[in-house]
Amino acid sequence: SPRAVVLLLSLLGLAAAGKLLVVPVDGSHWLSMREVVEILGQKGHEVVVVAPEVTMHIKPSKNFVMKRYSVPYSKGDLGKEFQAFFHFSFEQGSFLERFVKAYRGIERIIKFGVSGCQHLLQNKELLRYLEESKFDALLTDPVVLCGAILAKHLSLPAVYFLRGIPCGLDFAATQCPRPPSYVPRGFTQLTDRMSFLQRVQNLLHDIPDLFICDFAFEPYSELASAFLQQDVTVQDLLGQASVWLLRSDFVLEYPRPLMPNIIPIGGVNCAHKELPQ
Repeated sequence: SPRAVVLLLSLLGLAAAGKLLVVPVDGSHWLSMREVVEILGQKGHEVVVVAPEVTMHIKPSKNFVMKRYSVPYSKGDLGKEFQAFFHFSFEQGSFLERFVKAYRGIERIIKFGVSGCQHLLQNKELLRYLEESKFDALLTDPVVLCGAILAKHLSLPAVYFLRGIPCGLDFAATQCPRPPSYVPRGFTQLTDRMSFLQRVQNLLHDIPDLFICDFAFEPYSELASAFLQQDVTVQDLLGQASVWLLRSDFVLEYPRPLMPNIIPIGGVNCAHKELPQ
């Protein structure tokens, strides 16, 4: 009821400030997350952002503490690789040509992420600091699983802030139904009302994803298993989330079932533009 909502909101002012560990992903992922992190710092929460020394957009701020770790590549190497990947997105060609280029491009990008994550997990001084800091929660974008590995190592509640994960891994981790007969796959330009042949096309669209996601995420599974000294799968890392903050909205996508810990926050990117009532 409205009275209950007002009461709960009034109690928020009595809550003690928390200590949040943030493991961001560079690029548009961080640009979306940064505003949330800045506001949390302004509201009195102690926020620590862990990022590599070489980044495109992750910069220090007065609203949070920045902890850096070294990586084995330069800013020029990183920029060159991302630029090449973006150029591919606008190229024309057959499905097979585009699939091979996507495979190679994603493989190179993944190597940067895994290499950086490996150097973070090998940084004993930084790990000791994180272990001794007694954080309350960890905020990350699970499209790169380094934050998820740290959350498991530090036994912290994980908050995932994301637009989506390739191959529907987020659906599998949250046990949300995703039947190809009803849920159109990305980039198919299909709707939720499909003919039989369109349903077959939608089903076939998942096949390349099986190959791409296997090589794209398996290195993180191997890295996590070695670091945590136990067998860990990608689904284990994704499934540990306490809360999923989904940067999407049913205005933009077809309605689908959501679990109770999945919260759509699609308007977060429109914070500077007040929408009419």
